Amino acid sequence: MSSRERILGRVRRALTDVRPDDAPYERAVTRDYAREHGALSASEAVDLLAENLADYRAVVHRCTPDGLAAAVAGVLAARGARTVLVPPGLAPEWLAEADVEQVPDLPGSTPHELDGVDSVVTGCAVAVAETGTIVLDGSPDQGRRRITLVPDHHVLVVRVPEQVVSSVPRALERLDPARPSTWISGPSATSDIELDRVEGVHGPRTLEVILVG
Repeated sequence: MSSRERILGRVRRALTDVRPDDAPYERAVTRDYAREHGALSASEAVDLLAENLADYRAVVHRCTPDGLAAAVAGVLAARGARTVLVPPGLAPEWLAEADVEQVPDLPGSTPHELDGVDSVVTGCAVAVAETGTIVLDGSPDQGRRRITLVPDHHVLVVRVPEQVVSSVPRALERLDPARPSTWISGPSATSDIELDRVEGVHGPRTLEVILVG
């Protein structure tokens, strides 16, 4: 008997007492919990997002749509970035004013090659005001997950207020469960038993968020 057959056999035995007319999984659990805590206006949600991002040690910038290219260029120049990873669907105008070498997101790039790039610029799928969390789902303007985990500096563009929701349940309503998602709450960091904080362990050491709107 193979391992696969053993596992399937255990599953069948575990399901022997389940009635054929039992409710399917998506209806088996009551999901009548609150979707959000209080009502926030669009501007209040954006302000709360910015506050929580800063609390997580992300650097927050704000600009108008017309000023986005200048904002991105300014962030990269201040960082001293010379090379920037670019997802395939990133709007070209975002980097129109940046004096950098654009590195495409290629499937064959090695972790060592990605680690040698100074910065990465992406969009996002949705941002959660209550938790200061930004979610990527691998859409064309975000690229593959590893390009946002290996480089040391991540510039993340959030369109406000349309990409900002108040709570995690509201964010889940917007996400496709079939797509891989990366949830980001500030730069990568961890603490040891003595609470010494170390940044950049399993993701970018520096996260800069540009709120455009």
